[in-house]
Amino acid sequence: MDSQSVKGAETVSKATRGYDANKHINGRKRNLLVDQDGLLVDLLVTPADVQDRDAARVLLTRLHAEHPEIVLVWADNGYGGEEFATWAQDTLGITVKVVSRPRDAKGFVLLPKRWVVERSNSWTMRARRNSRDYERLMSHAEAHIQWAFITLMTRRLTRRNRRNETVPASPTAAA
Repeated sequence: MDSQSVKGAETVSKATRGYDANKHINGRKRNLLVDQDGLLVDLLVTPADVQDRDAARVLLTRLHAEHPEIVLVWADNGYGGEEFATWAQDTLGITVKVVSRPRDAKGFVLLPKRWVVERSNSWTMRARRNSRDYERLMSHAEAHIQWAFITLMTRRLTRRNRRNETVPASPTAAA
């Protein structure tokens, strides 16, 4: 589980945008919940000033309703805090494990569990339309993210089928 703040274009109304003080971005925030392969499980677009834990309450409630078998979620420091972890465990039966950056680390550090969702965020940005939020409605912004993941999944399915196919021998080669 992770979030990504993106700048809002002038078409984004003031009522649906906010200012993310940590990243100095005026726009919207995309909150992603992905599986272990990095494919989208759920998504919530909010104004950028909404705290990660507040959006996560909505996402985890939806996750519990749709997939009660999922009981462990990996998240970054934005979802830390004893109160949030206790709420998720007591209310939904979901354990939220925070993957922290090592204290003595300098520069870029690959964090295996967090890298899955970070990679998913970058996949959405490959669709050029998602580099900035241009949509008037947040539901339309969510649809564009879902569209990017549908494209990703269809490409993966197509690639797997191509690898498994055998090349038929040409009729002239056998003669």
